Amino acid sequence: MHLISGQTDNRTRPAGGPIQELFHQFSPSLALDLSGEWESYRVFFAPVNWQFRSGDRFEFNANPTGERLVTPFEIADGVVIPSGSYHWRRYRLEAGTAQKRRLYTQVTWWFGGFYDGDLDQIVWTGAWNPMPLLTVEFTGERNVARLTAGRFTQTLLGNRLRVNVSPDLSLASYVQYDTDSDSVGVNTRLRWTLLPVADLFVVYNHNVQSLPERWELDSNQLLIKLQYAWRL
Repeated sequence: MHLISGQTDNRTRPAGGPIQELFHQFSPSLALDLSGEWESYRVFFAPVNWQFRSGDRFEFNANPTGERLVTPFEIADGVVIPSGSYHWRRYRLEAGTAQKRRLYTQVTWWFGGFYDGDLDQIVWTGAWNPMPLLTVEFTGERNVARLTAGRFTQTLLGNRLRVNVSPDLSLASYVQYDTDSDSVGVNTRLRWTLLPVADLFVVYNHNVQSLPERWELDSNQLLIKLQYAWRL
């Protein structure tokens, strides 16, 4: 596969007013197969990306997209997109408050075409910092698709807890529920900096799946990694 891409950016800082920075971006990309036929393309165009002096931000962008499917594929349970060439446009509205605040939130809305139909995606992130050593995050995502082959709705809910015991020791745990697979996954990671050149990672993954009448263990995984850097 061959990938052709480019990007141009522009940053403008007004001398006064509530806006601290205006950021504009244009980034096209094209993927070709080995025979030179196009496989996909995407144009990312962000005419509005405002960073306010308060730390809040607002963004709008447009994304013309195309994909050529050689074979059909199942995008959701019972929803199969046929082979062929597809062209659509998607748009994004995003607004977020300053991350320096004790309560922080960000909302993203993707809307527009998607293959031979349309797709709405709403992503919400919220964080609470009751103290410098503790952060509680909440995430939610809902996808509602209306395609020729059928409709589907997917919802993801997540919660992350981060505890920074010290600059050298931190613990993070993330819990996610997925309505598509009807499962709950837990990822817990401990990082301990033993030395300026050595880190110890302990990762535990736990997954359970909902059956018609009960929850059942799906998988358990414990990973231990020691990272050491030799400086010559």
